[in-house]
Amino acid sequence: MTDTIDTSLSIPKNTSEIVHQGLKKRYAAEKRFRRYGVVAVCVALLGLVVLFSSILTKGYTAFYQTNIQLDITFDESVIDPKGTRKTKDLSSADYAALLKKAMRTQFPEVKTRRDKKKLYNLVSSTAVFALRAKTMADPSIIGQTHSLWLTASDDVDMLIKGHIPRELPENERRISNKEISWVDQLIEAGSLEKQFNRQFFSAGDSREPEAAGIKGAIIGSFYTLLVTLLLTFPTSVAAAIYLEEFAPKNRWTAMIEVNINNLAAVPSIVFGLLGLAIFLNVMHLPRSAPIVGGLVLALMTLPTIIIASRAALKSVPPSIRAAALGLGATRMQTVFHHVLPLAMPGIMTGTIIGMAQALGETAPLLMIGMVAFIVDVPGGPTDPSTVLPVQIFLWADAPERAFVERTSAAILVLLGFLVSMNALAIFLRKKFERHW
Repeated sequence: MTDTIDTSLSIPKNTSEIVHQGLKKRYAAEKRFRRYGVVAVCVALLGLVVLFSSILTKGYTAFYQTNIQLDITFDESVIDPKGTRKTKDLSSADYAALLKKAMRTQFPEVKTRRDKKKLYNLVSSTAVFALRAKTMADPSIIGQTHSLWLTASDDVDMLIKGHIPRELPENERRISNKEISWVDQLIEAGSLEKQFNRQFFSAGDSREPEAAGIKGAIIGSFYTLLVTLLLTFPTSVAAAIYLEEFAPKNRWTAMIEVNINNLAAVPSIVFGLLGLAIFLNVMHLPRSAPIVGGLVLALMTLPTIIIASRAALKSVPPSIRAAALGLGATRMQTVFHHVLPLAMPGIMTGTIIGMAQALGETAPLLMIGMVAFIVDVPGGPTDPSTVLPVQIFLWADAPERAFVERTSAAILVLLGFLVSMNALAIFLRKKFERHW
Protein backbone atom coordinates (compact mmCIF):
# COMPACT_ATOMS: atom_id res chain seq x y z
CA MET A 1 0.00 0.00 0.00
CA THR A 2 1.39 3.38 -0.99
CA ASP A 3 1.49 6.10 1.73
CA THR A 4 -0.03 9.43 0.78
CA ILE A 5 1.46 12.72 1.92
CA ASP A 6 -0.77 15.67 2.79
CA THR A 7 0.98 18.60 1.19
CA SER A 8 -1.38 21.06 2.94
CA LEU A 9 0.40 20.33 6.28
CA SER A 10 3.88 20.98 4.98
CA ILE A 11 6.16 23.09 7.29
CA PRO A 12 6.92 26.55 5.90
CA LYS A 13 10.47 27.37 5.08
CA ASN A 14 10.60 30.42 7.43
CA THR A 15 9.68 28.49 10.62
CA SER A 16 12.80 29.63 12.47
CA GLU A 17 12.02 33.22 11.61
CA ILE A 18 8.47 32.92 13.00
CA VAL A 19 9.79 31.32 16.21
CA HIS A 20 12.39 34.07 16.55
CA GLN A 21 9.74 36.78 16.16
CA GLY A 22 7.57 35.09 18.79
CA LEU A 23 10.49 34.97 21.21
CA LYS A 24 11.20 38.66 20.60
CA LYS A 25 7.60 39.52 21.46
CA ARG A 26 7.71 37.45 24.64
CA TYR A 27 11.03 38.97 25.73
CA ALA A 28 9.66 42.44 25.02
CA ALA A 29 6.55 41.69 27.07
CA GLU A 30 8.75 40.46 29.92
CA LYS A 31 10.84 43.64 29.83
CA ARG A 32 7.68 45.77 29.88
CA PHE A 33 6.37 43.84 32.87
CA ARG A 34 9.65 44.38 34.71
CA ARG A 35 9.51 48.10 33.96
CA TYR A 36 5.93 48.25 35.24
CA GLY A 37 7.06 46.50 38.42
CA VAL A 38 9.91 48.95 38.94
CA VAL A 39 7.55 51.89 38.35
CA ALA A 40 5.04 50.44 40.84
CA VAL A 41 7.74 50.02 43.49
CA CYS A 42 9.00 53.57 42.89
CA VAL A 43 5.49 55.00 43.16
CA ALA A 44 4.92 53.10 46.42
CA LEU A 45 8.25 54.30 47.84
CA LEU A 46 7.48 57.86 46.74
CA GLY A 47 4.12 57.67 48.51
CA LEU A 48 5.84 56.47 51.70
CA VAL A 49 8.42 59.24 51.47
CA VAL A 50 5.70 61.87 51.03
CA LEU A 51 3.69 60.42 53.94
CA PHE A 52 6.61 60.20 56.36
CA SER A 53 7.94 63.60 55.28
CA SER A 54 4.56 65.18 55.95
CA ILE A 55 4.32 63.59 59.40
CA LEU A 56 7.92 64.47 60.23
CA THR A 57 7.69 68.10 59.17
CA LYS A 58 4.50 68.58 61.16
CA GLY A 59 5.58 66.64 64.23
CA TYR A 60 9.27 67.22 64.94
CA THR A 61 8.58 70.68 66.42
CA ALA A 62 6.58 69.05 69.23
CA PHE A 63 9.83 67.71 70.68
CA TYR A 64 10.73 71.30 71.55
CA GLN A 65 8.73 73.65 73.73
CA THR A 66 8.96 77.41 74.19
CA ASN A 67 9.74 78.37 77.80
CA ILE A 68 9.82 81.74 79.58
CA GLN A 69 12.29 82.56 82.36
CA LEU A 70 10.78 84.43 85.30
CA ASP A 71 12.02 85.44 88.72
CA ILE A 72 9.48 83.88 91.07
CA THR A 73 9.35 85.12 94.66
CA PHE A 74 7.85 82.41 96.85
CA ASP A 75 6.12 84.86 99.17
CA GLU A 76 5.32 83.26 102.52
CA SER A 77 2.32 85.54 103.03
CA VAL A 78 0.76 84.02 99.90
CA ILE A 79 1.86 80.40 100.19
CA ASP A 80 1.79 79.74 103.95
CA PRO A 81 0.77 82.79 105.99
CA LYS A 82 0.41 80.67 109.17
CA GLY A 83 3.89 79.22 108.81
CA THR A 84 2.71 75.68 109.50
CA ARG A 85 4.24 74.14 106.34
CA LYS A 86 1.39 71.67 106.25
CA THR A 87 0.87 69.81 102.97
CA LYS A 88 -2.77 70.88 102.79
CA ASP A 89 -1.88 74.58 103.08
CA LEU A 90 0.96 74.34 100.56
CA SER A 91 -1.26 72.50 98.08
CA SER A 92 -4.11 75.03 98.19
CA ALA A 93 -1.99 78.20 98.03
CA ASP A 94 -2.57 80.82 95.34
CA TYR A 95 0.46 80.15 93.14
CA ALA A 96 -1.17 82.06 90.28
CA ALA A 97 -0.65 85.24 92.31
CA LEU A 98 3.11 84.54 92.42
CA LEU A 99 3.14 84.09 88.67
CA LYS A 100 1.20 87.28 87.99
CA LYS A 101 3.46 89.28 90.29
CA ALA A 102 6.53 88.03 88.43
CA MET A 103 4.99 89.01 85.08
CA ARG A 104 4.13 92.50 86.36
CA THR A 105 7.68 92.89 87.60
CA GLN A 106 9.02 91.83 84.20
CA PHE A 107 6.73 94.31 82.39
CA PRO A 108 6.13 97.28 84.74
CA GLU A 109 4.82 99.41 81.86
CA VAL A 110 1.67 97.29 81.54
CA LYS A 111 -1.04 99.10 83.54
CA THR A 112 -4.53 98.41 82.22
CA ARG A 113 -6.54 95.41 83.34
CA ARG A 114 -7.07 94.16 79.79
CA ASP A 115 -3.36 94.34 78.98
CA LYS A 116 -2.47 92.57 82.22
CA LYS A 117 -4.82 89.75 81.32
CA LYS A 118 -3.12 89.39 77.95
CA LEU A 119 0.27 89.55 79.64
CA TYR A 120 -0.60 86.74 82.03
CA ASN A 121 -1.72 84.61 79.08
CA LEU A 122 1.84 84.49 77.73
CA VAL A 123 2.59 81.82 80.31
CA SER A 124 0.74 78.52 80.29
CA SER A 125 -2.03 78.14 82.83
CA THR A 126 -0.36 74.88 83.88
CA ALA A 127 2.73 76.74 85.15
CA VAL A 128 1.05 77.12 88.56
CA PHE A 129 1.21 73.32 88.98
CA ALA A 130 4.97 73.42 88.41
CA LEU A 131 5.28 76.08 91.14
CA ARG A 132 3.13 74.04 93.51
CA ALA A 133 5.12 70.85 92.84
CA LYS A 134 8.41 72.65 93.44
CA THR A 135 7.18 74.16 96.70
CA MET A 136 5.77 70.90 98.03
CA ALA A 137 8.96 69.04 97.10
CA ASP A 138 11.15 71.59 98.92
CA PRO A 139 9.28 73.89 101.37
CA SER A 140 12.58 75.56 102.29
CA ILE A 141 12.31 77.74 99.16
CA ILE A 142 9.45 79.69 100.76
CA GLY A 143 10.62 83.25 101.25
CA GLN A 144 13.25 82.99 98.51
CA THR A 145 13.38 84.18 94.91
CA HIS A 146 14.30 81.69 92.18
CA SER A 147 14.73 82.12 88.43
CA LEU A 148 12.63 79.41 86.79
CA TRP A 149 11.90 78.35 83.21
CA LEU A 150 8.13 78.00 82.87
CA THR A 151 6.10 76.71 79.94
CA ALA A 152 4.81 79.36 77.55
CA SER A 153 1.25 79.29 76.25
CA ASP A 154 0.45 77.39 73.08
CA ASP A 155 -0.12 80.63 71.16
CA VAL A 156 3.37 81.90 72.03
CA ASP A 157 4.80 78.49 71.20
CA MET A 158 3.10 78.47 67.80
CA LEU A 159 4.33 82.02 67.12
CA ILE A 160 7.95 81.15 67.91
CA LYS A 161 7.79 77.99 65.78
CA GLY A 162 6.39 79.93 62.83
CA HIS A 163 2.97 78.30 62.76
CA ILE A 164 1.35 81.71 63.40
CA PRO A 165 2.70 84.10 60.72
CA ARG A 166 3.53 87.55 62.05
CA GLU A 167 2.56 89.17 58.75
CA LEU A 168 -1.08 88.19 59.09
CA PRO A 169 -3.52 90.95 60.07
CA GLU A 170 -4.09 91.15 63.82
CA ASN A 171 -7.73 90.10 63.54
CA GLU A 172 -6.74 86.89 61.73
CA ARG A 173 -4.39 85.50 64.37
CA ARG A 174 -4.82 84.36 67.96
CA ILE A 175 -2.09 86.59 69.34
CA SER A 176 -2.22 90.40 69.29
CA ASN A 177 0.46 92.89 68.30
CA LYS A 178 1.01 93.86 71.93
CA GLU A 179 1.61 90.25 72.88
CA ILE A 180 4.07 89.89 70.00
CA SER A 181 5.94 92.99 71.22
CA TRP A 182 6.17 91.50 74.73
CA VAL A 183 7.45 88.25 73.26
CA ASP A 184 10.10 90.18 71.36
CA GLN A 185 11.16 91.90 74.57
CA LEU A 186 11.55 88.53 76.27
CA ILE A 187 13.64 87.28 73.33
CA GLU A 188 15.91 90.34 73.51
CA ALA A 189 16.34 89.85 77.26
CA GLY A 190 17.24 86.17 76.75
CA SER A 191 14.23 85.11 78.80
CA LEU A 192 12.48 83.15 76.08
CA GLU A 193 13.86 80.15 74.20
CA LYS A 194 12.98 76.74 72.83
CA GLN A 195 14.05 73.79 74.98
CA PHE A 196 13.68 70.04 74.71
CA ASN A 197 10.09 69.14 75.58
CA ARG A 198 10.54 66.65 78.41
CA GLN A 199 6.93 67.12 79.42
CA PHE A 200 5.81 65.46 76.19
CA PHE A 201 7.32 62.19 77.43
CA SER A 202 6.72 62.62 81.17
CA ALA A 203 3.11 63.87 81.41
CA GLY A 204 -0.33 62.51 80.73
CA ASP A 205 -3.04 64.05 78.60
CA SER A 206 -4.20 67.63 79.14
CA ARG A 207 -6.73 70.08 77.77
CA GLU A 208 -3.85 72.51 77.28
CA PRO A 209 -1.73 71.39 74.31
CA GLU A 210 1.52 72.78 75.73
CA ALA A 211 1.12 70.51 78.77
CA ALA A 212 -0.13 67.37 76.99
CA GLY A 213 2.13 64.32 77.00
CA ILE A 214 2.12 60.68 75.96
CA LYS A 215 3.40 59.00 79.12
CA GLY A 216 -0.08 57.91 80.18
CA ALA A 217 -0.78 56.48 76.72
CA ILE A 218 2.57 54.64 76.60
CA ILE A 219 2.05 53.10 80.05
CA GLY A 220 -1.52 52.17 79.09
CA SER A 221 -0.25 50.54 75.88
CA PHE A 222 2.36 48.63 77.89
CA TYR A 223 -0.19 47.21 80.34
CA THR A 224 -2.59 46.39 77.49
CA LEU A 225 0.07 44.55 75.49
CA LEU A 226 1.28 42.78 78.63
CA VAL A 227 -2.20 41.38 79.29
CA THR A 228 -2.50 40.47 75.60
CA LEU A 229 0.84 38.66 75.58
CA LEU A 230 0.21 36.73 78.81
CA LEU A 231 -3.13 35.50 77.47
CA THR A 232 -2.25 35.00 73.83
CA PHE A 233 1.19 33.40 73.74
CA PRO A 234 0.59 30.25 75.82
CA THR A 235 -2.91 29.74 74.44
CA SER A 236 -1.86 30.17 70.81
CA VAL A 237 1.20 27.91 71.09
CA ALA A 238 -0.77 25.21 72.92
CA ALA A 239 -3.53 25.33 70.29
CA ALA A 240 -1.01 25.18 67.44
CA ILE A 241 0.83 22.23 69.00
CA TYR A 242 -2.38 20.30 69.51
CA LEU A 243 -3.75 20.97 66.02
CA GLU A 244 -0.44 20.24 64.28
CA GLU A 245 0.94 17.38 66.34
CA PHE A 246 -1.82 15.61 68.26
CA ALA A 247 -5.27 16.38 66.80
CA PRO A 248 -6.80 13.65 64.62
CA LYS A 249 -7.50 14.64 61.03
CA ASN A 250 -11.28 14.53 60.93
CA ARG A 251 -14.30 16.70 60.28
CA TRP A 252 -14.13 18.53 63.61
CA THR A 253 -10.49 19.56 63.41
CA ALA A 254 -11.04 20.65 59.81
CA MET A 255 -13.92 22.84 60.97
CA ILE A 256 -11.75 24.33 63.74
CA GLU A 257 -8.99 25.13 61.25
CA VAL A 258 -11.45 26.82 58.90
CA ASN A 259 -12.86 28.91 61.75
CA ILE A 260 -9.39 29.97 62.86
CA ASN A 261 -8.54 31.10 59.34
CA ASN A 262 -11.86 32.95 59.09
CA LEU A 263 -11.34 34.69 62.46
CA ALA A 264 -8.01 36.06 61.23
CA ALA A 265 -9.94 38.00 58.56
CA VAL A 266 -12.72 39.34 60.82
CA PRO A 267 -12.69 43.19 61.13
CA SER A 268 -11.18 44.30 64.42
CA ILE A 269 -14.22 46.34 65.42
CA VAL A 270 -16.22 43.10 65.67
CA PHE A 271 -13.92 42.01 68.49
CA GLY A 272 -14.58 45.36 70.14
CA LEU A 273 -18.31 44.73 70.00
CA LEU A 274 -17.72 41.27 71.47
CA GLY A 275 -15.67 42.77 74.31
CA LEU A 276 -18.38 45.37 74.95
CA ALA A 277 -21.07 42.69 75.14
CA ILE A 278 -19.15 40.09 77.19
CA PHE A 279 -16.48 41.78 79.28
CA LEU A 280 -18.36 44.98 80.13
CA ASN A 281 -22.08 44.21 79.98
CA VAL A 282 -21.94 40.63 81.28
CA MET A 283 -18.75 40.30 83.33
CA HIS A 284 -18.83 43.98 84.48
CA LEU A 285 -15.07 44.47 84.21
CA PRO A 286 -13.76 48.05 84.65
CA ARG A 287 -14.41 50.25 81.62
CA SER A 288 -11.47 51.89 79.87
CA ALA A 289 -8.96 49.62 81.65
CA PRO A 290 -5.95 47.82 80.11
CA ILE A 291 -7.19 44.47 81.37
CA VAL A 292 -10.30 44.73 79.17
CA GLY A 293 -8.30 46.10 76.25
CA GLY A 294 -5.84 43.23 76.63
CA LEU A 295 -8.67 40.67 76.61
CA VAL A 296 -10.14 42.13 73.43
CA LEU A 297 -6.79 42.34 71.66
CA ALA A 298 -5.97 38.79 72.79
CA LEU A 299 -9.08 37.52 71.04
CA MET A 300 -8.11 39.47 67.94
CA THR A 301 -4.48 38.27 67.78
CA LEU A 302 -5.11 34.62 68.72
CA PRO A 303 -5.83 33.46 65.12
CA THR A 304 -2.77 35.29 63.74
CA ILE A 305 -0.35 33.74 66.23
CA ILE A 306 -1.94 30.28 65.93
CA ILE A 307 -1.50 30.32 62.14
CA ALA A 308 2.12 31.53 62.44
CA SER A 309 2.90 28.94 65.12
CA ARG A 310 1.43 26.10 63.05
CA ALA A 311 3.49 27.20 60.05
CA ALA A 312 6.64 27.19 62.23
CA LEU A 313 5.86 23.69 63.54
CA LYS A 314 5.08 22.43 60.07
CA SER A 315 8.46 23.70 58.78
CA VAL A 316 10.34 21.27 61.06
CA PRO A 317 11.26 18.24 58.90
CA PRO A 318 9.42 14.96 59.62
CA SER A 319 12.82 13.25 59.92
CA ILE A 320 13.35 15.03 63.26
CA ARG A 321 10.19 13.47 64.62
CA ALA A 322 11.00 10.07 63.13
CA ALA A 323 14.51 10.08 64.60
CA ALA A 324 13.26 10.98 68.08
CA LEU A 325 10.51 8.37 68.00
CA GLY A 326 12.98 5.79 66.67
CA LEU A 327 15.26 6.36 69.66
CA GLY A 328 12.40 5.67 72.08
CA ALA A 329 11.07 9.14 72.83
CA THR A 330 7.37 9.51 73.49
CA ARG A 331 5.20 11.72 71.33
CA MET A 332 5.17 14.38 74.04
CA GLN A 333 8.97 14.27 74.44
CA THR A 334 9.42 14.47 70.68
CA VAL A 335 7.30 17.61 70.44
CA PHE A 336 8.59 19.49 73.48
CA HIS A 337 12.26 18.41 73.40
CA HIS A 338 12.91 18.47 69.65
CA VAL A 339 10.16 20.00 67.49
CA LEU A 340 9.16 22.99 69.64
CA PRO A 341 12.72 24.33 70.23
CA LEU A 342 13.38 24.23 66.49
CA ALA A 343 10.07 25.98 65.75
CA MET A 344 10.40 28.60 68.52
CA PRO A 345 12.14 31.29 66.36
CA GLY A 346 9.23 31.22 63.91
CA ILE A 347 6.74 31.23 66.76
CA MET A 348 8.46 34.25 68.35
CA THR A 349 8.46 36.08 65.03
CA GLY A 350 4.73 35.47 64.58
CA THR A 351 4.08 36.58 68.16
CA ILE A 352 5.98 39.85 67.74
CA ILE A 353 4.12 40.60 64.51
CA GLY A 354 0.82 39.87 66.30
CA MET A 355 1.79 42.20 69.16
CA ALA A 356 2.71 44.92 66.65
CA GLN A 357 -0.72 44.52 65.08
CA ALA A 358 -2.34 44.81 68.52
CA LEU A 359 -0.28 47.92 69.34
CA GLY A 360 -1.62 49.75 66.29
CA GLU A 361 -5.29 48.90 66.82
CA THR A 362 -7.81 51.60 67.68
CA ALA A 363 -11.32 50.50 66.65
CA PRO A 364 -11.83 47.64 69.17
CA LEU A 365 -10.55 49.81 72.03
CA LEU A 366 -12.94 52.64 71.16
CA MET A 367 -15.83 50.21 71.64
CA ILE A 368 -14.81 49.39 75.22
CA GLY A 369 -14.46 53.02 76.33
CA MET A 370 -10.70 53.56 76.10
CA VAL A 371 -11.45 56.80 74.29
CA ALA A 372 -12.04 58.54 77.63
CA PHE A 373 -10.03 61.64 78.59
CA ILE A 374 -7.48 60.28 81.09
CA VAL A 375 -5.10 62.73 82.78
CA ASP A 376 -3.45 60.49 85.38
CA VAL A 377 -0.81 57.93 84.44
CA PRO A 378 -2.22 54.42 85.10
CA GLY A 379 -0.61 52.49 87.94
CA GLY A 380 -1.85 49.04 86.95
CA PRO A 381 -3.92 47.00 84.48
CA THR A 382 -7.18 47.86 86.24
CA ASP A 383 -6.72 51.65 86.31
CA PRO A 384 -8.48 53.82 83.70
CA SER A 385 -6.15 54.56 80.83
CA THR A 386 -5.83 55.05 77.11
CA VAL A 387 -3.37 53.74 74.52
CA LEU A 388 -1.16 55.50 72.01
CA PRO A 389 -3.36 55.01 68.89
CA VAL A 390 -6.43 56.24 70.77
CA GLN A 391 -4.46 59.21 72.11
CA ILE A 392 -3.59 60.11 68.53
CA PHE A 393 -7.27 59.82 67.60
CA LEU A 394 -8.26 62.20 70.43
CA TRP A 395 -5.62 64.80 69.59
CA ALA A 396 -6.43 64.68 65.88
CA ASP A 397 -9.97 65.80 66.73
CA ALA A 398 -8.83 68.74 68.91
CA PRO A 399 -9.30 72.24 67.44
CA GLU A 400 -6.07 73.87 68.70
CA ARG A 401 -3.23 74.21 66.20
CA ALA A 402 -0.71 73.03 68.80
CA PHE A 403 -2.40 69.62 68.93
CA VAL A 404 -1.61 69.10 65.23
CA GLU A 405 2.12 68.87 65.90
CA ARG A 406 1.55 66.70 68.97
CA THR A 407 -0.61 64.36 66.90
CA SER A 408 2.16 64.00 64.33
CA ALA A 409 4.79 63.58 67.05
CA ALA A 410 2.75 60.82 68.70
CA ILE A 411 2.43 59.13 65.29
CA LEU A 412 6.22 59.26 64.95
CA VAL A 413 6.60 57.60 68.36
CA LEU A 414 4.05 54.92 67.46
CA LEU A 415 5.77 54.28 64.12
CA GLY A 416 9.06 54.00 65.99
CA PHE A 417 7.63 51.28 68.24
CA LEU A 418 6.09 49.43 65.28
CA VAL A 419 9.28 49.59 63.19
CA SER A 420 11.32 48.41 66.17
CA MET A 421 9.03 45.44 66.79
CA ASN A 422 9.07 44.43 63.12
CA ALA A 423 12.85 44.87 62.98
CA LEU A 424 13.16 42.62 66.03
CA ALA A 425 11.00 40.00 64.33
CA ILE A 426 13.19 40.13 61.21
CA PHE A 427 16.35 39.91 63.32
CA LEU A 428 15.10 36.86 65.21
CA ARG A 429 14.06 35.19 61.98
CA LYS A 430 17.44 35.83 60.31
CA LYS A 431 19.47 34.87 63.37
CA PHE A 432 17.73 31.63 64.35
CA GLU A 433 16.20 30.53 61.07
CA ARG A 434 17.36 27.10 59.88
CA HIS A 435 17.26 25.85 56.32
CA TRP A 436 16.52 22.17 55.97
